[in-house]
Amino acid sequence: MQYARPRPDCPICEDERQYVPPGGQQWTDLVAVRAGERRALIREQGPSVLGIGCEPRFAIGQRALLVRTEAGNLLWDCLSYLDDEIIRTIEDLGGLIGIAISHPHYYTTMVEWSRAFDVPIHLHAADQQWIGRPDPAVQLWEGERKQLAPGLTLLNLGVHFAGGTVLHWDHGDGSLFTGDIVQVIPDRTHVGFMYSYPNLIPEQPATVRRAAEILAGLRFDALYGAWWDAVIPTGAHAIVQRSAARYLRYVRDEPRS
Repeated sequence: MQYARPRPDCPICEDERQYVPPGGQQWTDLVAVRAGERRALIREQGPSVLGIGCEPRFAIGQRALLVRTEAGNLLWDCLSYLDDEIIRTIEDLGGLIGIAISHPHYYTTMVEWSRAFDVPIHLHAADQQWIGRPDPAVQLWEGERKQLAPGLTLLNLGVHFAGGTVLHWDHGDGSLFTGDIVQVIPDRTHVGFMYSYPNLIPEQPATVRRAAEILAGLRFDALYGAWWDAVIPTGAHAIVQRSAARYLRYVRDEPRS
């Protein structure tokens, strides 16, 4: 999380969904990160979907996704690292029409990204309190759905954070971009729903039920999670519904079958 000015605490770290390491809070800034050993890591994650990250990994290690649509390129989620190679690559591909972020853990240096490409940042208003660096580029939206461009729709599922958002791309067989609002697990046969991943706090059943109901009405075959290669290339719709049903069976303490 990037903050507008130095401060002694990090609310996003002290929140029960994250943690402060035993050694205490540590701080850095983008200038220091860029001056270190990290370099851009850019590679495909799916058809017309380009992953953008860095190596060695930084912080929790998520990668952003450049979703290349007929309406223009949208940056889905964000990462702290941003350098000239990343900017040049995106500009060579036509720049951006906007940035949309699933939840506050990925707000990172979103203002730096916005200024580099002169585009708005779309965040759900329910998570406004977590914005560490306010900026005119931040555009808050409310409700369950927001269409960004033809075929690109944000949906508020409320999982993980009240403003927890996914992106639906109505193209081909359809794709869903979820960050870890809907978490791709290692075997790719199921997904997960958690309030806190590092602290192992499950999401409320009513929230997962609502999310499954919203997603049931969408058409998507592929699902893209938050980390490198966390992709379900086909059959994702059925996997999400099956996973939600399994989750609800366990949290209701029903007999396992």
